[in-house]
Amino acid sequence: MATELDESAPRGLLEFSAEQQTVEIGGVRVGGQPGVLPTVLIGSIFYHGHKIFIDEDRDEFDREQAAKRIRLQEDFAQRTGNPGMLDVVGATPEALQKHLEFAASITKMPLLIDGTTTDVRLAGLKYVAEVGLADRVVYNSIQPEIDDGELAAIREAGVECVLALTYYLKDFTAKGRVQAVRELLPRVREAGIRKLIVDTCVMDLATMGQACSAIFDVKDEFGLPCGGGVHNAVAMWRGLKSKMGEQAEKPCVASACAAAVAVGADFVLYGPIEDAKYVFPAVAMVDTALSQLVMEKGGRPDENHPRFRIG
Repeated sequence: MATELDESAPRGLLEFSAEQQTVEIGGVRVGGQPGVLPTVLIGSIFYHGHKIFIDEDRDEFDREQAAKRIRLQEDFAQRTGNPGMLDVVGATPEALQKHLEFAASITKMPLLIDGTTTDVRLAGLKYVAEVGLADRVVYNSIQPEIDDGELAAIREAGVECVLALTYYLKDFTAKGRVQAVRELLPRVREAGIRKLIVDTCVMDLATMGQACSAIFDVKDEFGLPCGGGVHNAVAMWRGLKSKMGEQAEKPCVASACAAAVAVGADFVLYGPIEDAKYVFPAVAMVDTALSQLVMEKGGRPDENHPRFRIG
């Protein structure tokens, strides 16, 4: 059983003003004080151009290869103690429903509903409500401009957890990302949605710095579970392969994920699920390092923490 820090002790690295919240989705807990719970790692499947597709336009995919990739993430989750979730992408309502059905048949991991448009995501909501999956999914995602109808649809589907993407056009800075949470939180609560996790919006290398700063600030002000899709920093790095070589990509993905965890991220969307073999070890290493700070303050990491598995 994990225990939190002694709050009477002086504040140190990655200790926050607000009480740190955890939420549970499908048996996986995310949030809290860094170093106590393992970081949750989320790989994406069925994304545009994914090699599991036989014919992407007709949504024909190799089920054996798709299952193999899901098993890869499950294997590394077991090795490290870092729980996995699956970001299930779909470009059409029919495709997203088909992908969710497949994923739910293969794994018990929590699933993210990741449609490319609102209509697609709403179709995903309808499907999970009909088949009884609402308690193990995360709606990915809502933004500050979300309309009340979409929030109502989430509530009516019985989905309790949403991912808030702090893509804030009024102020696309680190502070603007925190303001996005300030504006979204009352609306989410009013809609009856009780579980909120925050993605501080990484779009490229420059915005990764803003997003990492916002991770600390969001946790410090609200105590909410926080993280992001830091793989975007590498995916949008135009000169990476041409200037650094093909071999540089995967180390940079792992480094970006580890860097986010080092500044307090509770979860990381690490991109293509195939990268699990690079990301899980790197994040487990940082988790283990942070767990020592917890123990020095009188806390104890979760019994499934990487500290107790990777040595």
